[in-house]
Amino acid sequence: MNTTTLADPGGESGIRTGTSHCSQAADAAHELAALLAPSAGGLALVFASSRFASNELADGLRDAFGDTPLIGCTTAGEIGPEGYQEGSLTGAAFGPGDIDFEIGLLEDLDQTDTRAMTGFAHALRHRLQARHPGLGSETFLAFMLVDGLCAREESIARAFHDGLGGIPLSGGSAGDELNFAETRVIFNGRLVENAAVLLVATTTRPFTVFKTQHFTPTMTRLVVTGAIPEKRIVTEINGCPAAPEYARALGIDPASLTPQTFAAHPVVVRIGNADFVRSIQRANPDGSLSFFCAIDRGIVFKVAHGEDLLANLDTALVDAGTQVGEVALTLGCDCILRRLECRERGITEQVGQRLAHSRVIGFSTFGEQYRGMHINQTFTGIAFGRRARS
Repeated sequence: MNTTTLADPGGESGIRTGTSHCSQAADAAHELAALLAPSAGGLALVFASSRFASNELADGLRDAFGDTPLIGCTTAGEIGPEGYQEGSLTGAAFGPGDIDFEIGLLEDLDQTDTRAMTGFAHALRHRLQARHPGLGSETFLAFMLVDGLCAREESIARAFHDGLGGIPLSGGSAGDELNFAETRVIFNGRLVENAAVLLVATTTRPFTVFKTQHFTPTMTRLVVTGAIPEKRIVTEINGCPAAPEYARALGIDPASLTPQTFAAHPVVVRIGNADFVRSIQRANPDGSLSFFCAIDRGIVFKVAHGEDLLANLDTALVDAGTQVGEVALTLGCDCILRRLECRERGITEQVGQRLAHSRVIGFSTFGEQYRGMHINQTFTGIAFGRRARS
């Protein structure tokens, strides 16, 4: 775990962003580090294409970033100064005076119970708040990154939320494009599977933690009547094989189910007074459906209808900017299915321009976390203002 000390940033932005399209991991790490100018008292975040060899990237990051605390993950696509990117290494760095923080790595997620996860988050929070006893929880924030194939994001997000005691949490699940084979989080000079990283921070900058989604439920109901919850697989819907029944509800041939279909037609579940998207990862040869999130028998889904993604994103980014003033950085976690929808609709460049304009640095995810919830097909963000709070 690493600690840095907060100083007065003097108002002007000490946040730097950058990206590298070098195909060799070591070259990319050094080019990005030159742009971010990391320092031992600051914090760097990096989001890495899964096309880089893990060992080579780890060596390159250790060499390029030295003693600067560093967190990040592999991606299903990067978001950088150019908007949507692929095959790149992108990131941001906070100067020594921008934030005070604690970071930690939680390994062996499959062997760690929720009590230990809660304690892990609480320990980070306690150490940071002990240095700032006069500040309320609203002046702190948390950002998590987690192995996108661990299938435990729900329990991890909830445990972190409980341990943080009211500090708002945002984050995302690491990806590997659409291979679903190997995802890793980055902690200092390591790329680690089956692990999660948590950042707890306070800053003199105004900030806001937010999310947005562009789907609303229709009246078409799908009841999960068969499932393998531990594998996030639905075997039956409405008493029928899951994939054919889902296709029937959409009025399409089951053979035509693709990632683009799932991006355009997710399902939603009602929790409390809000609708949350539950996205389908893939259709399996046996007629079952694999999901990006927890499922179980008896859950009632409704097929969702997509609204205007671009208009919805515009509203969210403008609202965030209104709350913090001129934006210096937005840490963004954007579901991979949103990127696929953008490709299908031919709006990738337009959405990318919006993200670049709002200074979004982040990645396309295998799932998002927001205030204790693991969600899908959502954009979650933390926007930081350029000037210190008055």
